[in-house]
Amino acid sequence: VLDLRKAGGFTDYFVICTGTNSRQIHAIADGVEDTLRKDFGERPTLAEGIHRSEWILLDYFNFIVHVFSRECRAFYDLERLWGSAERLEFADES
Repeated sequence: VLDLRKAGGFTDYFVICTGTNSRQIHAIADGVEDTLRKDFGERPTLAEGIHRSEWILLDYFNFIVHVFSRECRAFYDLERLWGSAERLEFADES
């Protein structure tokens, strides 16, 4: 998670994660959408990349969820691009 509030971003947070293949990328995005809809009544204002499943973007206005393939995440490197943003790390729960 990148906290963009002090970095001059257009949203408060980026949630960035990586899937190992297109099926997993799609499943992660579906899980995020389902959980936020069921638990908080939230729906994304914009969802892009659903058909290609290399980079799915879910825009919830105050935060944006990016679900990348490994190659796509390395290419766009949002962590470097938003280098002034505070990083919030979360441990795997596997």
